[in-house]
Amino acid sequence: MDCNEALPLMHEYLDGGLKGKEAVTLKEHLLACPACRERLKQFEKVEALIQAWPKQEVPSGLTERIMQALPPEKRKNPWWQWIRRHPAASVAAVFALVMMSSFMSLWNQDTELLVKGSDLRSVVIEGDTVYVPQGKTVAGNLTVENGKLKVDGDIEGNIVVIDGSVVMASTAHISGQITEIDEAFGWLWYKMNDWASTLSHK
Repeated sequence: MDCNEALPLMHEYLDGGLKGKEAVTLKEHLLACPACRERLKQFEKVEALIQAWPKQEVPSGLTERIMQALPPEKRKNPWWQWIRRHPAASVAAVFALVMMSSFMSLWNQDTELLVKGSDLRSVVIEGDTVYVPQGKTVAGNLTVENGKLKVDGDIEGNIVVIDGSVVMASTAHISGQITEIDEAFGWLWYKMNDWASTLSHK
């Protein structure tokens, strides 16, 4: 045992809690180390002085006055504690909010006409209007964003019109479904499905 290891055992000895093997080890060290013997004597003198000091009377009501003077305990926020316990879920929620807000900002800012489809040879674009002339056939789905769709011919697939309108003549024939999206949440849902579909085909 060295002097650094003996020091905490001396404090434990002075508190009356040192017993058994540790007490024997400390005693053996003190017999061999004059510096630690001297240190223990100094500790014992300090202990004796403390014991001899007259006990002070605590004024009545002091504890209550101290407790009243303390600032009130801050109310713990359960949300903050939940966030600290679940950092991964918190990051995912923040990411979802950021993505949603960016999608919403795109909904308001994106005003450019966009036409998508696997077969656009029969499609005519004039200004913000997309025409499928009579006698012409679009083989596949057709998506028109930020514009009008006028169908006089045939579309062998689905139609999606985002933030626009669709007009069908009596001569038009659509083999699939017609979906009109004119609300931000509907657009967001469509974009997420489109994104997921693109990923799944890669």
